[in-house]
Amino acid sequence: MTNGSNFSDVRFLTVAEVADVMRVSKMTVYRLVHSGDMPAVQFGRSYRVPESAVQQYLRSASVEGESGTG
Repeated sequence: MTNGSNFSDVRFLTVAEVADVMRVSKMTVYRLVHSGDMPAVQFGRSYRVPESAVQQYLRSASVEGESGTG
């Protein structure tokens, strides 16, 4: 690790936790990870997703709604 890379303050979420946050199935999260749309770290057969990556994905995937009611 160079240039100040410090992972002590990174919070990692399990695939199940990401699915709960995003309100999707675990399979959807696995698809996002395998397609490269959501970065993850693999530990054995398990994946962990940085919480910041989930927040970034949700920000980039949000759709602007219509302003006003009429």
